[in-house]
Amino acid sequence: MAGRYIAIWFRHLLTDWYVRKHPDYGDFPLVFSANQRGKQLIVATCKKAENLGIYSGMAVADAKALFPTLQVTHYPPDQELQLLTALGQWCIRYSPVVAPDPPDGLLIDASGCAHLWGGEQHYLMEIMLKLKAYGYDVRGAMADTIGTAWAVSRYGQEAMIVTGGLERKALRPLPPAALRLDDVLLTKLQQLGFHRIEDFIHLPLNALKRRFGQTFILRLKQALGAEREDILPLGVPPVYEERLSSLDPIKTDKAIIIALTNLLDVICGKLQKEGKGIRTATLVCYRVDDQVVQISIGTNGASNNTAHLLKLFELKIPNLAPGPGIDLFILQASLVEDVITAQEKIWSAGGSADNNITKLLDRIESKIGPGSIKRYQPVAHYWPELSVQAVRTGGNQEKNKEVRSIMTGGNQQQVNAFRAGGTIESHQQLNTPRPEKLLPTPLPIEVTAPIPDYPPMLFRFQNQLHEIKKADGPERIEREWWLDEGEHRDYYIVEDAAGRRYWIFRLGHYAVNQTQWFIHGFFA
Repeated sequence: MAGRYIAIWFRHLLTDWYVRKHPDYGDFPLVFSANQRGKQLIVATCKKAENLGIYSGMAVADAKALFPTLQVTHYPPDQELQLLTALGQWCIRYSPVVAPDPPDGLLIDASGCAHLWGGEQHYLMEIMLKLKAYGYDVRGAMADTIGTAWAVSRYGQEAMIVTGGLERKALRPLPPAALRLDDVLLTKLQQLGFHRIEDFIHLPLNALKRRFGQTFILRLKQALGAEREDILPLGVPPVYEERLSSLDPIKTDKAIIIALTNLLDVICGKLQKEGKGIRTATLVCYRVDDQVVQISIGTNGASNNTAHLLKLFELKIPNLAPGPGIDLFILQASLVEDVITAQEKIWSAGGSADNNITKLLDRIESKIGPGSIKRYQPVAHYWPELSVQAVRTGGNQEKNKEVRSIMTGGNQQQVNAFRAGGTIESHQQLNTPRPEKLLPTPLPIEVTAPIPDYPPMLFRFQNQLHEIKKADGPERIEREWWLDEGEHRDYYIVEDAAGRRYWIFRLGHYAVNQTQWFIHGFFA
């Protein structure tokens, strides 16, 4: 299928924006000015000022002398690009590929989009009427090439939709400036009497190249479709994206669910064929009042199950504000991954346990918020605060099985070992429980101990004195000398007079007036 492109020209972009921003401005001629080469020159005009003979590049003093009521506003740097970017984002409802064309235009890749609006005529008219309703003076054209669409939008006088294959015919009556040439080339063409494209389009390309250079040939070929021209879109559209438009605005949750189901069926069908699944998806809804609302979901494991994904979206739909109605739905799978299918037992009727756990986690996170469920796995470090790290849930099926078997059928020794970190196997031979709450960084405490290598009798933590009644230890944990240098730790489990139990340690060997003690955890 041949590509189709739309070029939109905002004839008075800055002044239209200013009037739109200040609705009580009035009907005075308006211009924007900037300091150039030590003079205040006009850089943008409104339609009324243009009709009075005021033009870009004219000195502000000369214009004010002719028209004392002229309103002059300071030119905001880079304002055109910001406006075009915002307008381009708005135009994404009509095509996923939209690019700014500074200083006063937009380019839209309309390939395969027009039929959603009943044909190219209605499609282009819809865009133009909406932009004009916002107060912008615009012209737009559609063609098979970006160059022809750009030329016709700015210099065309007849049909603004160029039928495929008729680019040469559409370009012939237009001036050379329609080819997006620089001023030097335009001056040279003017001097040679080439006032229209038809004056030179029939000449051999080699002769034109010798006279006008490679840039001239490139622009001519791009307009005729003999040379490829790409546009850089505002945002690269996701590879997996589906759209669904509605003739009548949709307001009810039931209708939104029906539309979402249709989109999920299509996108999940594609993912299943490629063995992939959704990790993050967003439903973008364009309302008839030109507002955009959206909801997003995330999964703990790649999923292409329509029913499961729909349930996650259904939990978010009450937060969606359809307002006066939604006329366009876009479902984007912004993050997809390969689906790892676990082999199931022949006699299993309940499906994979890992799959069921992942679905449960997805539903819980959808209700209480993303990132609210955290999973940790052991790391090969001696220091307790370094022996565990956070990992995303659903990412390691083997570790899921290990955790599930311990938490459901393991003994307390295994559970404590897993909570503390390190490898589970390394604690199976030790009767050393670990605290329920482990501080990420040990905190210093003041301790009174009778003799070296004895547990303390008292310790002070956060200005509170604790009298120790029971103690167990020491358990020595060495520092990893191949990573850094320093002292070992001697840990004690102590219980105070109130029955509260703590995990404390002495750093290094006992030394008078130099021993350092720390608290590292709290038992339930």
